[in-house]
Amino acid sequence: MFMNEKVVPKALKFVNMKGIVALKEGILFTLPLLMIGSVFLLISSFPYQPVVDIINQLGWMEAFNQVSGATFNISAIVAVVGIAYSYAKNEKVEPLSAGFLGLVCFLITLRSTVLSESGDVVSNIVNKSWTSGQGMIGAIIIGLIVGAVYSWFIKSGITIKMPEGVPTNVASSFAALVPGAVLIAGSTIVYQVFASFDTTFIEFIYQVIQAPMQGVTDSLLGIILYCTIATIFWWFGVHGGSIVTGIMGALLLSNLTANQALVDSGQALTVSNGAFIVTDQFTAIFINLTGTGTTFGLVLFMAFFAKSKQLKELGKLSFVPSIFNINEPVIFGTPIVMNPFLFIPFVLTPTLVGVLMYGAIYFGLVPPFSGVTVPWTTPPVISGFLLGGWRMALSQVIILALSFAMYFPFIKKVDKMNLLTEAKEK
Repeated sequence: MFMNEKVVPKALKFVNMKGIVALKEGILFTLPLLMIGSVFLLISSFPYQPVVDIINQLGWMEAFNQVSGATFNISAIVAVVGIAYSYAKNEKVEPLSAGFLGLVCFLITLRSTVLSESGDVVSNIVNKSWTSGQGMIGAIIIGLIVGAVYSWFIKSGITIKMPEGVPTNVASSFAALVPGAVLIAGSTIVYQVFASFDTTFIEFIYQVIQAPMQGVTDSLLGIILYCTIATIFWWFGVHGGSIVTGIMGALLLSNLTANQALVDSGQALTVSNGAFIVTDQFTAIFINLTGTGTTFGLVLFMAFFAKSKQLKELGKLSFVPSIFNINEPVIFGTPIVMNPFLFIPFVLTPTLVGVLMYGAIYFGLVPPFSGVTVPWTTPPVISGFLLGGWRMALSQVIILALSFAMYFPFIKKVDKMNLLTEAKEK
């Protein structure tokens, strides 16, 4: 009752905050690029060596690496544009100018020089180390600030107003001059302040905020928090995925791109080399396998072993969606929501899965995730094989078996209760 009256309303208020909504919507702009880049990464690092050898012999490996550099390595740029754009769009002001201003402000805060191996200063560059995952939190901060400031200026009428009859696109361009000048001037001051300490705003944010936060997400504590927050709120009927994505989504994406940067550097993708264990794909194909709560075992029992008509029919209807990681029919139809008999397995199953798979990757039984991603609807075993070969596919089979074992005693009890109810109704 306390959760319903106190925690859930506050969580919903958090999820619907302007900044959180803009963050969630803006980050989505990175997904198409990452998905397309993943196709080329998957081909160039195919889990069958003869295929990789053929690509090398044909001389196409460098071209595939170009795609990686133009997708994964600019994810922070896409994010800052998307977040500023989404914020302005939700405020119902012209959004494209906000997106471009976000990009400009982000670039101003970066270094434009780098030292070559010979010690020479190379100028007029954009260092992709900071336009990928390492710059993600800085990009989020800049995107939100630009979106908010730009929207405030426009809505407050502090703009250059053009006479009536001037084309809309021209009027919008002039309207962006005042907020644009303020934001660019502010970014210049920020650059100069951090340059006096021989750093940049993006590098400072990474060292002070992002790196420690990534460390927390890439831990057993991070896994437990992710699983319990998502499942407990889902149990109350609130979309727990939206809450954890708002809190941890960008960090998990940064972990993923950092792993790909490790691969691109020529180092082995291992935990000892600094690879992150918990990434966006870790949650997708392990913790949320067949949906939040890892509910495939529950669906399997209902479809093939349940005796009550209600569960049997629901299991049959839910079986195919579950294979594609869609389990809302089960959550609301069984129901799992507000069902005290299913609370324990719903929360504990993904948590146990996360802890076990963390250990499996940590001890080298399963490889860490590279930058390769697959759609979240990719069926189990197939997704595991594509992302990590036979060992990851086998681990998913074990997860499905574990899910059945965890849900079995609880759903069996629910089945008996439903069977008695159906007998009384005859």
